[in-house]
Amino acid sequence: MSTLRNILLATLAMVALFSCQRTKKDIDTLTSGVIRIAVDETLMPIINDEIAAFENKFPNAGIVPIDTSEVGAINLLLQNDVYLAIAARTLSEKEENYLKSKKFQPRSHLLAVDGIALIVNPANPDTLITVGQLRKILLGEITRWEQIYPNSKLGEISLVFDNPNSSTIRYMIESICKGEKLSEQNLYAQKNNRQVLEYVANNRTSIGVIGVSWLSDRSDSTGLSFDKTVRLMSVSNETVATPDNSYKPYQYYLHYDYYPLARKIFIIHNDPRSGLATGFTRFLTGDIGQRIILRSGLVPATQNIRVVRISDN
Repeated sequence: MSTLRNILLATLAMVALFSCQRTKKDIDTLTSGVIRIAVDETLMPIINDEIAAFENKFPNAGIVPIDTSEVGAINLLLQNDVYLAIAARTLSEKEENYLKSKKFQPRSHLLAVDGIALIVNPANPDTLITVGQLRKILLGEITRWEQIYPNSKLGEISLVFDNPNSSTIRYMIESICKGEKLSEQNLYAQKNNRQVLEYVANNRTSIGVIGVSWLSDRSDSTGLSFDKTVRLMSVSNETVATPDNSYKPYQYYLHYDYYPLARKIFIIHNDPRSGLATGFTRFLTGDIGQRIILRSGLVPATQNIRVVRISDN
């Protein structure tokens, strides 16, 4: 009987030792382990750059981004599938209270100021637009190019977004249309920002709505070069758009609030044990992470920067 008891005790001890070792192995720290994070697809290019730099600095860490819509990113956070999400908004009061009811303490950190770019086909000579005209396109009051440019021969405008649950659509509804319902005429959704680029590059009548980080030339440290397969529109807050009052989403114009279609990007952080999600958050808001933001053409949130004014019209 004592022999059987000794065998059972030895077996339980081995199981406990194995469980302890496995737990230690699986728990991530500030600079090691593997985690998934949820990322608004409009921000994937810059977050991929950040992940590469973080993993290079901390080779025992692995960050696996889930490329999704803004709605998808927030939902993954609420379902506790991830402890970190990158999105163009913070949590609503209802969402925050839900997580707190689950004994979490969610926090938001400003990461950068981003621009929503309007792009057209390189063969389109008309690249000036007002916020008011954009609003009328979204509401279906303007449907043809000649309503903006009387001499245009392009015909119907097709306004193209990345996907129906994107942060760019939410921005247009809330900030440009002030909650009014978007028209179902001449508005189209693709699956992602890359498809928007391809669509506009192949359709002369289209206007694409896209995150500016998808356009930035990473090899240009000035942040002034963009994808050459499309043209950037210049956007004005005035009644009539002119070269002197219209702006492209360059860093200078984003930083000084000249570009009308600017938005804030946030890290939403819900790490209950100060692990790798916390470590990556600190990296993103620290010196190296913010310098990567600066090189991407966005405006960093926590670093003093020197931006140079340029003439782009």
